[in-house]
Amino acid sequence: MIVVEDDPRLLENLTKVLARREDFQVVATFGSAEAALAADPWHSGEVLISDIDLPGISGVDLIAKAREANPKLLPLAYTIYEDRDTVFAALKAGAFGYLVKGCSAEMLESSIREIVRGGAPMSPAIARRLLDRFLEDVAPEPAEALSPREVELLRLVAEGLLYKEIGEQLGISPHTVHTHIKNIYGKLHATDRSHALRRARMLGYLDPPDNSPLNT
Repeated sequence: MIVVEDDPRLLENLTKVLARREDFQVVATFGSAEAALAADPWHSGEVLISDIDLPGISGVDLIAKAREANPKLLPLAYTIYEDRDTVFAALKAGAFGYLVKGCSAEMLESSIREIVRGGAPMSPAIARRLLDRFLEDVAPEPAEALSPREVELLRLVAEGLLYKEIGEQLGISPHTVHTHIKNIYGKLHATDRSHALRRARMLGYLDPPDNSPLNT
């Protein structure tokens, strides 16, 4: 396997941990993506363990370039970042697993074996985030269709207007705008603004007027 980690102490510890297992072989280690790309080791190992927050070229870009060089390579992201944008960027780049630093050596070892067997190992917190995102994007049937007024208001929300600005355009108070927003969230089964806008787009409410579900 190939390990890319910019923290020298962590890189040394990772190498020692992996070297303790007879079925593991660390064939190359690097402190930066640039050094790894210059060495072009992608056909010498089966698994790439890469940090994401690398100096210079990021771990996400490294994973993409490594997979381009060897499509059979199995990248495993190993990072402190747990936010959804970073997780999705790494997976989109070609990572087959995502572990948060601080996990046990046993979990790291089992994750490497799992990825080789065709699995997609994830830290529990990461798996939960992916599940939450999936559940958010599965649009249920709305309990009640949005009214034309609510659609008009929602379009203004999508434009980034504040409650006060929306109220001025529609001739209503910010309090009334807030009440409408709460009703819209309930109808769309949304938990916040970004969630409501995703639901609305999926259901066609933010399409051009002729394509709106209200006109079908």
